[in-house]
Amino acid sequence: MSSAQAWAALPFHFWSALFFLVGSMVGSFLNVCIHRMPRAESLVVPGSHCPECRKPIPWYLNIPLVTWLHLRGRCRFCGARISPRYFLVELLTAGLFLACWLVHAKTSAALAVVYAVFLSSLVVATFIDFEHFIIPDTITLGGLAAGFLGSFLVPGLHGVASPVASLQRCVLGAAVGGGSIYAFLRLGKLLFGRQRFRLPPQSRVVFLETGLALPDQAIGYEDLFYRKSDAIVLQAQRVEMVDRCYWDVPVRLTQRTLEIGEEAFNPEEVPCLEVITDEVVVPREAMGQGDVKFMAMVGAFLGWAGVVFSLLGSALLGSAVGITFILLHRRAWSSRIPYGPYIAVAATVWVFVGDALLKWYLPGAGGGLLPGTAVR
Repeated sequence: MSSAQAWAALPFHFWSALFFLVGSMVGSFLNVCIHRMPRAESLVVPGSHCPECRKPIPWYLNIPLVTWLHLRGRCRFCGARISPRYFLVELLTAGLFLACWLVHAKTSAALAVVYAVFLSSLVVATFIDFEHFIIPDTITLGGLAAGFLGSFLVPGLHGVASPVASLQRCVLGAAVGGGSIYAFLRLGKLLFGRQRFRLPPQSRVVFLETGLALPDQAIGYEDLFYRKSDAIVLQAQRVEMVDRCYWDVPVRLTQRTLEIGEEAFNPEEVPCLEVITDEVVVPREAMGQGDVKFMAMVGAFLGWAGVVFSLLGSALLGSAVGITFILLHRRAWSSRIPYGPYIAVAATVWVFVGDALLKWYLPGAGGGLLPGTAVR
């Protein structure tokens, strides 16, 4: 008996247990990604360490799932609290890996592996977007490349037998995914491209080198200026500069120009500007560029049908959650909402029950729209 035959002869649930175990270890690494990627830190150096006392964590205190429970969510050395997120991510990833095996292994073990990789990227993107309102290019563009590679190596990912046909469906899915979100972004900018902050009378607003400081919050310029035409606009009762003052003048700031009344300045030559005003109007994006690349990645793995479902499902889920928070007075109408997590949830649903959903909605559907519908 060859080694391949020997591995194939092992009980089905031996592999189930192995997928769960590997998933928990991958989840441990995903925790590192979630913490370090937004901070632009290396994923390798330094090794695992306590974020409070910075003491290195030895391997026997870094066992997925077990260590967090054993230490009751505390650092072994300094006693600092370790977020339950670490345990949750490990358990979630382990569960997703196990589900991939149980649902897709009978069709193709390779398909189960590809989906496990895809869902790992969704986990990282979800937790980073919730905390930082960004989805790093390392995830989206790296995931897009993984989608192309997975489509070529496992054509069953798109329900076909030919790697070329699979790549064609991968490209179509990526184009539909990225293109649809970009279209929504442009439309949202046209319809809801400005946000008005009404401030208490005589409020002081400060234009710093990196962002805009309002009385109750600070907004980075990177969150405001996407296009050259984007502008911060206000009517200032008083403007204070280092060497001069203005009274009752309009102020308009773009990436290239600062206009105060009839005078224009280079923003790079004005490190700080203070104004007294009652209202500020800033540019606003309906979605971020990260969502465009994220949906392109989803399309590369799931094809155009998965993209359509993910768009509709995420819109319904995001609307329901957002309205619920607003009704509970936990969020204002103008609050930023991370959209990536809702896309991730909808895409995950499609991975596991997309075939059944499509057949329920379109009886007799198949022909390669879904993984496993054309290749068995």
